[in-house]
Amino acid sequence: MMTRREQTDTTRESLLSHTFLQLADTLVDDFDIIDLLTILVDRCLELVDADAAGILLVDTAGNLRVMAASSEQARLLELFQLQNEQGPCLEAYSSGQAVVNTELREALEQWPRFTPYAVGAGFESAYALPLRLRGTVIGALNLFRSTTGPMPDADVQLAQALADIASIAILQAKAVQDAQQRDDQLQHALDSRVVIEQAKGVLAERAHVDMDTAFKWIRTRARSSNTQLTTIATRIITGELAPTDIAAKPPKPRKP
Repeated sequence: MMTRREQTDTTRESLLSHTFLQLADTLVDDFDIIDLLTILVDRCLELVDADAAGILLVDTAGNLRVMAASSEQARLLELFQLQNEQGPCLEAYSSGQAVVNTELREALEQWPRFTPYAVGAGFESAYALPLRLRGTVIGALNLFRSTTGPMPDADVQLAQALADIASIAILQAKAVQDAQQRDDQLQHALDSRVVIEQAKGVLAERAHVDMDTAFKWIRTRARSSNTQLTTIATRIITGELAPTDIAAKPPKPRKP
């Protein structure tokens, strides 16, 4: 009979294998960058010792944008970093190096505006890992923890590996395309995130639910109908999809 530790390790290995397969499945000709990055932040919470996660991605103008977050609270933390131009994620992006084992209460001088906000949100430590491929850095993955003390080295390495996979997917999935086509795809994804945030707000207001629930409904509808997140979001904004349509049990995916 396996021990509890062995059972935990087996479950983790199974989830890790499933995660890599799931990420690989997104690498089709018309893959959805936002869905890829959302999978990444979700899996980080399941596979490593973190309580919240978010991803910033650079646009064609060189500005960082929030592209995925494990919760609305995590999204607001990322936005706060951008608005105040300080925080671990920005540091990891600008340096191209991981920011590890940062005890937030000891980082007040380093990030005087971000630190009190993050601690006030219930977080005690933060890690930030660059999304990079060789010398190209396109963003950063932020991991927040509600406890102090270092994250296991194996967890940090795993999170970086997941970030590297996402970077490779974004930068090289369409290697046959030229740089302009790649930039257009990235910009389209960044613009799509704006539409999704608008749809979350519309759905949350009309259905009287929080933003996290609204996004879960949008994502479930998109997956169950084999439709991109942006398409579902646009239909919500235009009124083509009502809150009752989204909240209802989603239709089964159509067979190819």
